[in-house]
Amino acid sequence: MAIQRLIALDVLRGLTIALMIMVNTPGSWSYVYPPLLHAKWHGCTPTDLVFPFFLFIVGVSMFYSFKKFDKGISVTSFKKVIKRTLIIFLLGLFLNLFPKFDFENVRILGVLQRIAIVYGLTALLCLQFNVKVLKYVFVSILLGYWGLLYFGNPIDSFAETGNLVQQLDFAILGENHMYKGLGFTFDPEGLLSSLPSIATVLLGYFVGNIIENSKNTLNTVKSLVVYGVILTVIGLVWGTVFPINKSLWTSTYVLYTGGLALLFLALLLWVIDVKGVRKWTRPFIHFGINPLFIYMFSGLYVQIIIYLIKIKGDNGETISGYGYLYNHIFVPIAGNMNGSLLFAITHIIFFWFLTYILYKRKIFIKI
Repeated sequence: MAIQRLIALDVLRGLTIALMIMVNTPGSWSYVYPPLLHAKWHGCTPTDLVFPFFLFIVGVSMFYSFKKFDKGISVTSFKKVIKRTLIIFLLGLFLNLFPKFDFENVRILGVLQRIAIVYGLTALLCLQFNVKVLKYVFVSILLGYWGLLYFGNPIDSFAETGNLVQQLDFAILGENHMYKGLGFTFDPEGLLSSLPSIATVLLGYFVGNIIENSKNTLNTVKSLVVYGVILTVIGLVWGTVFPINKSLWTSTYVLYTGGLALLFLALLLWVIDVKGVRKWTRPFIHFGINPLFIYMFSGLYVQIIIYLIKIKGDNGETISGYGYLYNHIFVPIAGNMNGSLLFAITHIIFFWFLTYILYKRKIFIKI
């Protein structure tokens, strides 16, 4: 029963990957529609749902992967978790280094590194403790993180600069190895903010348990809707004193985005399994089957056409392959704003075609 219903999970993963490509690959960052940008600091846009949705999905998948390990952490399970954690972390570090390999200024953390750290820590928790204990861990993380941020800077706990997340990253990583894309030095995948990210994965793990123990799909949908609404509302209400913030990965952000993830999964389960409407799901299943591959490939592809492919323009200037595609192909077709959007959509189709080939050849790249 659970295996069939996990089609919805593959579709949710595929939808998340497709949205990730769209928000990561605009033709120009100067021309992006607001919903496809991250919130500048506090708040949550559709783009801010991508990463927590993916971690939520990791948690659901983790529940099914770990069902066979029911006697706590063993040597075998520990080695498996550590190996996977290290491989994912090193892949992320390689993406940050490529193609310049500037070790003195490389950003140490990033999306894959966050996934690795959070996967490793959450996996060990889930292997060792039952769901009841994990719920206490979940609540303790959310409340404890709130306290840590507040007492780390009681004057302005959640400001862009001076918060505890930034302070610790400065002390441990050093300014040269942190993200600077926000307009100031702050790593949105920082070390301390990995703590509440564990709670996001745990939410997915709890949902896996709900799915496994439900009598039928309709009961699952009803449960997910109820819990989804409750979590979303708590996140919004608590957010009045503890702002919803992706960069800090605040506890309210965990609850708000987690609640929405439950609602989206419930909707997919209802459409796909209760109503049996499945034909539209194929492209997203293709995306969802090889998520790590497509993330790595898309990242390397962008780096290559920006830094390694240079083309001479009509007036003799040299521009990147990325800039050439946007300015000479997509802008003439649709203008700046829509050309930038069309650039992203075209790349979704291009990357989907690659995942389709892998799917047809039964090539599933897993770690």
